Amino acid sequence: MMDKIDLETLKRKWEELLVKLEKQFGEKPDLQTLIFLVGVQELGQGHRKFEKDEKQDLMHIATCRLLSIYGFYELEGQDEEGWPHWKLVNPLPPLSMKEQNLLLINAMVEYFEEAGFITSE
Repeated sequence: MMDKIDLETLKRKWEELLVKLEKQFGEKPDLQTLIFLVGVQELGQGHRKFEKDEKQDLMHIATCRLLSIYGFYELEGQDEEGWPHWKLVNPLPPLSMKEQNLLLINAMVEYFEEAGFITSE
């Protein structure tokens, strides 16, 4: 899954990400907002009004995309409306809520590093 995380480095990179996004959007996003943002990005249809069920689907897309970094999911393809579909390839181990959040935060940092939004070291 994740190699041993350097929590100090992760904390610094997470703060860098939050500060950059706060400058861009005017307020500091929380983890749920960031997951939604990744879902919108991965859908690739730009900013538009989403229905409640679409918002849930976007959160699912983002979670799958983020966890694909660690090999838990892989992209199967897109449906006729352009929505990505993922399949679980390796079940997640049992994780506490804190461990789940750490995993998502670490994946989020890697995602934004890959995108060139924050610097990787």
